Amino acid sequence: MARPKVAPVVWRPGRAGSPPAPSLPELTLLAVTGHGTEDVLVDAAGDLYTGVADGRILRLSTDGRRLETVAETGGRPLGIELFPDGRLLVCDAERGLLLVDPAGGKVEPIVPGGQGVHLCNNAAVTADGTVYFTDSSARFPLTYYKADLIEHSGTGRLLRRDPDGSVETLLTGLQFANGVALAPDESYLVVAQTGAYRLDKLWLTGARAGELDSLDDNLPAFPDNLATGSDGLIWVAMASPRDRALDLAHGWHPAVRKAIWALPERFQPKEKRTVWVRAVNGDTGAVVHEFFGRHPEFHMVTGVREHGGTVYLGSLAESAVASFRLGGQK
Repeated sequence: MARPKVAPVVWRPGRAGSPPAPSLPELTLLAVTGHGTEDVLVDAAGDLYTGVADGRILRLSTDGRRLETVAETGGRPLGIELFPDGRLLVCDAERGLLLVDPAGGKVEPIVPGGQGVHLCNNAAVTADGTVYFTDSSARFPLTYYKADLIEHSGTGRLLRRDPDGSVETLLTGLQFANGVALAPDESYLVVAQTGAYRLDKLWLTGARAGELDSLDDNLPAFPDNLATGSDGLIWVAMASPRDRALDLAHGWHPAVRKAIWALPERFQPKEKRTVWVRAVNGDTGAVVHEFFGRHPEFHMVTGVREHGGTVYLGSLAESAVASFRLGGQK
């Protein structure tokens, strides 16, 4: 596929804060047979699930001794959640929103890609099976996600699929809509705008239902997938610190970013080799946990899942799932 053209929109982001002091605990790496463990899920039995670039959904034990393929989507799986009936809810960048049976491998599209969904990315599921999910870009496929960040045209959406199969668009104009996470009581959800460096909160119940608040703006990094932890916090994958040159270019004439996009791949903006996650209070936006550092064999955290005091990390750029214990516990 030829590299698509971009039509940049002028935008002046706030000044980025500096990354925090190194605070990354020792990581345990669980290697997988595939590349790009973009998200990670833990089921009730304590098994881990992740999807890789060749379309496979993998299940692995937390000690890394067992690894198996449970399904093949035929596309590119990204976000993974647990559906109330025990199946996996998979956001596939090419095939749309899928239900996957981890026992038999059956794949059922419930919102097919290409039928109004262009780049299905991440989701959250309520107890009754209502699914909130993001469609990151109407302009570019996953292969060219950087084009969306460079262009800043804001064609991302947040959608809802009801248990009866109907689908409604809740938010439009999002800058590469990405992670989604629900409040523990399902009163609101949080959605990440990767291209705007922000987290927004959409109220789902009560007097403010349908209203949108900013939970955290002008983040110092590109936020990616979100997940609600067993601690009730909203965990945020911080894929990479912001690129100062790109921030500056956003405010200049669009021709500058067209020129950047025309450069050979090796000169394109690239993620930095960091490991960065944070957990925030969904009510106040206050940062409760923050872990930042570097690791020689792992970087670009795009998925995060806290489960019983262990934090699991996925990466679009690596062939492993990483983990660490909160509080330095062994």
